[in-house]
Amino acid sequence: MNASANAGPSASGLAPDVLVVDDEPQIREIVTQYLEKEGYTVRAAADGDQALAMLATKRADLILLDLMLPGTDGLTVLKRLRDAGDTVPVIVLSARGEESQRVAGLEMGADDYLPKPASPREVVARVKAVLRRVAPVGPQRIQIGNLDIDVVGRRCLMNESDVELPPKEFDLLVRLASTPGEVHSRADLLRDVWGSNPEWQDPGTVTVHMRRLRRKIEADPAKPVHLATVYGVGYRFDP
Repeated sequence: MNASANAGPSASGLAPDVLVVDDEPQIREIVTQYLEKEGYTVRAAADGDQALAMLATKRADLILLDLMLPGTDGLTVLKRLRDAGDTVPVIVLSARGEESQRVAGLEMGADDYLPKPASPREVVARVKAVLRRVAPVGPQRIQIGNLDIDVVGRRCLMNESDVELPPKEFDLLVRLASTPGEVHSRADLLRDVWGSNPEWQDPGTVTVHMRRLRRKIEADPAKPVHLATVYGVGYRFDP
């Protein structure tokens, strides 16, 4: 499997490792396919005992955990992990009628929950969201050539002169400049910068902001040096 840029690296620098724990083979198979397509390394367990055995061998970066499992149930798996001091992010899966168990899971330290049945696309979106929340803090300052970005102070300088950027233009620049050479689709940028998705926000929003940003940091906006368009895909920051 070739890891895509969508998943982002784990703390080890490798594709994030997701453990899917569900007793329904079809769910395990479909979720695994969707996550692998996004670049994640995926393992699957059919019950709580198998999951704990797999985790004892290799820690996961995130666990998708069904609560209703044969043998050792999901709540018990979660309790054992938290009692052992393991802070691995956990998204619990529960049927709509299992509200008390879902609440118990969240109180026990689960990071999010999804009601079953959940669409594979929503599962992937929740996995990405949780991993972003627990990801290591990004760079506090980005200096590339004549561009100096103070991420914490939200200040941008070009050739030592201040560049006035509205909040979203600044966030867009930081997102691109913090991963030089990496291509980001408009959908990725809508999600990461606007907390949105193209299903209810026009991807043209990204295009407009990119055009404005180029006018401010490129010597010739018509021939950008840093903010490159990858036609048919998205945008890339070239150092």
